[in-house]
Amino acid sequence: MTISLHPSASVLFQGDSITDAGRLMERDSPLGNGYVRMAAERVRTARPDSAVTFVNRGVAGDSMSDLRARWREDTLDIEPDVVSVLIGVNDTWRRYYAGTVTSVRAYEDDYRAVLTQVRDELNAQLILIEPFLVPVRDEQWAWREDLDPRIRAVRRLSEEFGAALLAADGLLNQAALAAGGARYIAGDGVHPTPLGHTLLAKAWTALAGL
Repeated sequence: MTISLHPSASVLFQGDSITDAGRLMERDSPLGNGYVRMAAERVRTARPDSAVTFVNRGVAGDSMSDLRARWREDTLDIEPDVVSVLIGVNDTWRRYYAGTVTSVRAYEDDYRAVLTQVRDELNAQLILIEPFLVPVRDEQWAWREDLDPRIRAVRRLSEEFGAALLAADGLLNQAALAAGGARYIAGDGVHPTPLGHTLLAKAWTALAGL
């Protein structure tokens, strides 16, 4: 499934540090320095006469419950035409680094709740980006038992809500093999390198038919 970007569409990106990509620390870069900015640049290059606007509301460190808590102010009140969401790896990360466990059921329930609000209040088009992990350390392979069910939940939700799906986990892990190692795609296994962000941006704009 793809989305349709009309010439005056507004596009909102939501998520954690991968989406934030420095936008909260660098006030002169409101789109951050990652895939969001790159995707916006690709759209503007492909459609120089359009007036598509882009907004980044990613917040570093957010889990799914954090995102839900700020959803009205940072999503619904903005009234975008397209909502793009990438969230979930922090739910996994906190299990292994802080001992804070969020069940897949709670994750999926919170995710469904925010998507339901978009459907009911905005009727906006949706792009769901799978959370991903490109293991660079042996112990990170164990994280997959927690993350993989969350990826499956996002796939279920994309079907349930008729959302476009960006299958980022497979995309980036395949890219790591082609590039010669995970560190070329995500230096710490979680945060993309410039190449990783570029791949996400290309895949995102492909969903918009560009």
